[in-house]
This record gives sequence, structure tokens and C-alpha cells, in this order.
Amino acid sequence: MSILGRLSFKDQAFKLRESAILDATTRTLASKGFDLMTMDDVALDVGISKPSLYKHFKSKEDLAGAAMIRLLDGALTFVDALPASQTPIEKLRALLEWAMRVRLDGGLPFLPSTNAQVRQMLTRNLRYVAAVLKLNSRLKKIVQAAKKAGQLRTDLPDDVILFSYYARTCDPAVDYLQLYAKMDNDAIVKHMLSVCFDGVGT
Repeated sequence: MSILGRLSFKDQAFKLRESAILDATTRTLASKGFDLMTMDDVALDVGISKPSLYKHFKSKEDLAGAAMIRLLDGALTFVDALPASQTPIEKLRALLEWAMRVRLDGGLPFLPSTNAQVRQMLTRNLRYVAAVLKLNSRLKKIVQAAKKAGQLRTDLPDDVILFSYYARTCDPAVDYLQLYAKMDNDAIVKHMLSVCFDGVGT
């Protein structure tokens, strides 16, 4: 039985509304950014009153934090569900593909990379920090396994590889290709994965 199935009707309605609020927050952050987003924007998108919104989240900082935590939880769920038969490099490719498709489908960009205020705010959010550390630990193990298997350069420190990998998840090239290139999302993902893992040299 799902979590929703075990909740009362009232609690189910509360959870579903909260999910809709986070969806609206994601859309607003993606289109306006954190600085320009307001609680009114989110309430209007969801179709609820601002007092109803405040029953779920007390500020736009809480909204952004919850949206980022949901994104990280989604990444963790995806990584943990990857088949054991996949090689380490295949797992890294699969997660990067997932992240790019989230963005191309209107998902949330990795806000800390673009806004120092948001970065400071999120570092004070213990749930966010815990999710980041958990995901980073998972990926560091995959990177180390890929090195051991001869699939990644062993002369590069793990953190150099990891932070370069994270940068690909918020590469503006993805957005430019979607806006200006005559190619669909599948083609964008295919080419960006090739650039990341194969390079651009002949």
C-alpha cells in the first residue's frame, strides 16, 4: 500500500496540495528565479489563497528549500534504483541523462550554482544539507568504482570529477540548445552526454 493509501482523506488532500505547490514553485523558479519569485506567484499558479499556502510553507525560502530537497530525493531514488548490472560509468551517464531531462521538461535548475543568496540559505537547511551529503556519498562511490574499472581518469581527484559532473547538470548549453537549436530533447540529451563523456575532439 502506498503512503497516500494509508493516510486519511484530509491528509491525502493536504499531501496532494503540497505536491502541487512544489510543482508550481518549480515552474516559477525556473521562469523567474528565486529573487523575483513571490508567494503570490505560487499561490496564483496553484489556484489557492495565500493563507492556504502559508499553512504549508512559511516563506519563499521554505518553498525553494523544499523544492530542492524533492529534486535531490528524486535523484537519490533514481540512483538507488539503477540496476546492479550497470557499470559505474553507465550509472553516471544514466543519472546525468535523468537530470538533463528534468531540466528540459521544465524542472528546477540547480539553484545554488546561480545565486549566492540561495546557496547561503540552503546551507542553513539541515534537510537539504543531509540530502546533498547523501547523494554526494553515493556518487563518490560510483566515481571510485569507475576509476577502479578503468572507466575514469585516475590522475584526477574524485572531487574534480564530481564537481565537473555536477556542473553538467546545470550547463546553460542545454537551455540554449532547447531555445535555439533545431533538435528535439532526445537529440539534445544524446549530444550533451557525448560531449561530457567522450569530449569534442576527434
